[in-house]
Amino acid sequence: MTHGYETGRLDLPFTGICTFARSPYQPDWSAIDADVAILGAPFDAGTQWRAGARFGPRAVREASTLFSFGHAGAYDHEDDATYLSDTRTVDLGDADIVHTDTGQSHANIARGVRAIRAAGALPVVIGGDHSVNIPCIDAFEGHTPFHILQIDAHLDFVDERHGVRVGHGNPMRRASEKPWVSGMTQVGIRNVSSTAREGYEDARARGSDILSVRQARALGPKGVATRLPTDKPIYITIDIDAFCPSIAPGTGTPSHGGFLYYDVLELLQQVAQRHEVIGIDLVEVAPDYDPTGSTSILAAQVLMNLLGFIFHARAERT
Repeated sequence: MTHGYETGRLDLPFTGICTFARSPYQPDWSAIDADVAILGAPFDAGTQWRAGARFGPRAVREASTLFSFGHAGAYDHEDDATYLSDTRTVDLGDADIVHTDTGQSHANIARGVRAIRAAGALPVVIGGDHSVNIPCIDAFEGHTPFHILQIDAHLDFVDERHGVRVGHGNPMRRASEKPWVSGMTQVGIRNVSSTAREGYEDARARGSDILSVRQARALGPKGVATRLPTDKPIYITIDIDAFCPSIAPGTGTPSHGGFLYYDVLELLQQVAQRHEVIGIDLVEVAPDYDPTGSTSILAAQVLMNLLGFIFHARAERT
């Protein structure tokens, strides 16, 4: 049996270039040939308090190498399923961020997502603060109406504050204005929020279904998943502060009382089994606030599992 020692090219996870899960790097956005395309969006100028999420894509990529030992997929003994064995993933690198220029930075992120969509791949965007969701949703202009599943501690439904309309407190409000967004389910919302009561009323008037962590736990993952419309594809946006800071301290706006790992994982599995997922972003990882690196590992592990669930479900449906 050949182990690779003879060539000296073992390519272990802690060596080499840190693309997401050690997937091939594709710098040419006009030549994407994959099932999944990863795009970094290292932008945090929309942050109202602690910055640092601009380093999220780099940290999540590095953490993801933990799951790149070269096995033929990832076997889960609980599900008796092998995930990601045939899923082709490429890493496009990062969208160009122009410091102090939110408009151009967001436009560059949208350009990347459009390129992924044009190639027929699933866009997975790693932020960055939650404002990067705005260009992600913009890039779906003209798509058949879809539903957004937001997993987050904060509602992010502020219309305008101090003249700002495209910060990290605004993305769900901006999404609600798009004709290609049919509605949203907002899960994990809790405690003192960045959105005033009027924002909650506005969100509900626009069709949002808002659930706290305690309400979601009472319903269970299946119960939450069944609240999503069955006739719409789903876009998933995950703010890492949806998780309890006891397991995810590396974020700019931590909120205690959040989800634990399996709370979210089981919900995502239920959603992937029931719906076509058309896009993903995961945001607000700020690694400097977590010297252990566990927040970045959590983010990478959630994304890897979610991709496994999505493509396993697609294969079963076909």
